[in-house]
Amino acid sequence: MTSNSPAASTADSATPAGDLSTNAGVTGAAARQPQRDRIPAPARRAALVTGCSSGIGHATALRLHAAGFDVYATARRIESLADLAAAGIRTARLDVTSEASMTGLISQITADHGAVSVLVNNAGFELDGPVEEVPLAEARRQFETNFFGLARLTQLVIPGMRQAGGGRIINLSSVFGRFAVPGNAYYAASKHAVAALTDALRLELAAFGIRVVLIEPTAARTSLDANTAWPGDNANGPYERFRHDLADWHARTYSQPPGNIAGRLAVSADDVAAAITRAATRRHPRARYPVGTLAHGLFTLRRWLPAPVFDAFVRSQFPAPDRPERR
Repeated sequence: MTSNSPAASTADSATPAGDLSTNAGVTGAAARQPQRDRIPAPARRAALVTGCSSGIGHATALRLHAAGFDVYATARRIESLADLAAAGIRTARLDVTSEASMTGLISQITADHGAVSVLVNNAGFELDGPVEEVPLAEARRQFETNFFGLARLTQLVIPGMRQAGGGRIINLSSVFGRFAVPGNAYYAASKHAVAALTDALRLELAAFGIRVVLIEPTAARTSLDANTAWPGDNANGPYERFRHDLADWHARTYSQPPGNIAGRLAVSADDVAAAITRAATRRHPRARYPVGTLAHGLFTLRRWLPAPVFDAFVRSQFPAPDRPERR
C-alpha cells in the first residue's frame, strides 16, 4: 500500500504550469545527512515526481524542492496541485497511461534542463478482491498504471540521463512487492513486477552512472485506501463474507485510532518521502529502502520462516476466505 493516485482513463497533454521563483535551502532529512555522503548541491537539477495530488507524491515534491531540486510535481488533475504551485514548485498535468502526455512532459523538461535528473515513479492505485471475481480488464488497468506507465516513463528519461552521465530512478513498491495476501493478488503482482524491473534496471544502467532504487513502505496513511478499487462484487457469491472481512480490515487499518497492528505501525507519507529524498541525494544509495518497523519485521519473517509457517502467520493477520459450511 504505497502510491496514492487512482488510475487514469483520459489522456491529456502534459503542460507545465507554475514556476520556481526561489532557491530553497536544504532542510529536514536531507540537511541531516553527512556531507561526505551527500551529492553536492544540484545546480537546479530537474526532479520529476508522479502522483503528487496527495500523500507520498505530495510530500516528496515538497522535500525534493527543499533539497534544491527544480521539481516537476504531476498528477492527472492539475487543480489538485495548487498548493504545490503556491509553494514555488512547477506543476504539470500527467497521465501515466497516455503516451502523448508522457512524451510531451519529458520533451518540456528536456528543453528546460537537458534531462530529468531524478525520476520518482509514485503514481498508482490499489485493486482489491478475490482473483476469481476480479475482471481481467480491471487487472490490466491496474498494470497499465502501476507497471507499464512506470516502465514507459522510465524508458523516456533514460536517454537523457545517459547523455548527461548519470541520474536517479526511484520506484515505489510496497511490502506486498515481496509477498501477497488474500484479496490483494493483482496489486501485489503489480508491485512484484515493479521490484523485478527495478532489480534488472539497476544492473543494466549502472555502467552509465544511473542509479535505480526501490522504496518498500508498509501500510502508509495516505489517500490510497480511499482510492482503492473493489471491482467484481458478488454480494451472494462464495466470497461474500471474505469481502466483508477485507473491507473491515481496511477500515480498522486506516481508522483513527487504528484498530489493528498494521494500522498502529503504519507510516506517514512524509516518512516515505524522507526515504525517497535520501535515495535521491546520497552519493551511494542503497538498492532497497524498506520504510517502517513493520516492513523490516515482515521481511525478516518472510526470509526465515518456512512457507507453511509464514502462510499461517498471514492468515492470522489478514482476512482469508473460510471453508463453506457443510450441510
